[in-house]
Amino acid sequence: MQFEMPSRHLGLKHLTLVGCLCTAFAALYAPTTALAKKHGSGQSSQLAKTVKPRQGAKHAQHKGTALNEDIHVMAWAQEAAPRLQLDPAWLHKTMAQAQRLPVVEKLVLPSPSPVAKDWAAYRARFIEPTRIQAGARFWRKHQATLERAEQAFGVPASIVVGIIGVETLYGQNTGNFRLIDALGTLAFHFPDAHPRAVERQAFFRSELEQFLQLSARSGADPLSVRGSYAGAMGLPQFMPSSWVKYAVDFDGDGRIDLFGSPADAIGSVANYFKAFQWRTGMPTHYPVSLNAQTDMDTLMAPDILPTFSVASFIAKGAGLEGSALAHPGPLALIELRNGPNAPSYVAGTENFYAITRYNWSSYYAMAVIELADAVAREVRNSP
Repeated sequence: MQFEMPSRHLGLKHLTLVGCLCTAFAALYAPTTALAKKHGSGQSSQLAKTVKPRQGAKHAQHKGTALNEDIHVMAWAQEAAPRLQLDPAWLHKTMAQAQRLPVVEKLVLPSPSPVAKDWAAYRARFIEPTRIQAGARFWRKHQATLERAEQAFGVPASIVVGIIGVETLYGQNTGNFRLIDALGTLAFHFPDAHPRAVERQAFFRSELEQFLQLSARSGADPLSVRGSYAGAMGLPQFMPSSWVKYAVDFDGDGRIDLFGSPADAIGSVANYFKAFQWRTGMPTHYPVSLNAQTDMDTLMAPDILPTFSVASFIAKGAGLEGSALAHPGPLALIELRNGPNAPSYVAGTENFYAITRYNWSSYYAMAVIELADAVAREVRNSP
């Protein structure tokens, strides 16, 4: 999938970034389907052409029923066409071919029997030889682009590589749901049993509308685009709003292609983190020691939001040492539960928090960080 650049070329240094809280659709312990509301340049890109399946690729056929059997869908289409500046006939025809997928409705519900959070088990899914070696190959192949992105946006190459590795294993798993079906299902049939059903359904309605606008502006076929069951697309798994506002043409070919252009994916991920105030040169976290006198209730109250100065952190019984004692910004006490064993803790910085804006989970952020470190070591040790 490709998006045309605006008619007036915008140099990377002139992108106007609009910050917004990024929320993960998946549960805290869910891994890779990031439903972040990613906002950035504010410039509307256009879908230039549909995604062509890889040679020999087969797409799963997810069974459903016609979405337009719901009268609310066609009523929405009638109202939305003028508001979104879409051709009414095109919109009705498109929605008439969309499917309501029960499997998607099931996938978005929290597990009825949630498993205890276990950092070691979660970590093992991502910090493993196949993903590390794939990351090293990706890094070596795109080293010049990664270095250019680091210079342009101030985000380490390792973090960009970590994100793409956790999200899609470097493009190997970008999703096989038709976006029109996934987004249509969640926009109109988000399960009431979900604790945040109203908010989530409104979010997906907006994402569906942005996806349709992108498709219509380019003349692309919205029925051919595939992604995750939550509507995320490409190597970095951007939602439609993310693609519109964060994605950049980093290979300079006049289009944005997060499926087929690793350069665009690299630049777009780095641009995303710049939008969320990534602090160049700042660590993501520090070791921390706790004891029986540590004021855990106070330290855990803000969750992952960095709130405490170094002095305040120490005064509440959290031990720091070395470079952490000179940290200039706020810290958060990050808890990683280990099933039946004692939790692990680190002191998270503003950069740790920035990673959670991609997926609102400390487990996710730590997996990205540790995969980034593991791939970096592999690249250094096996040139």
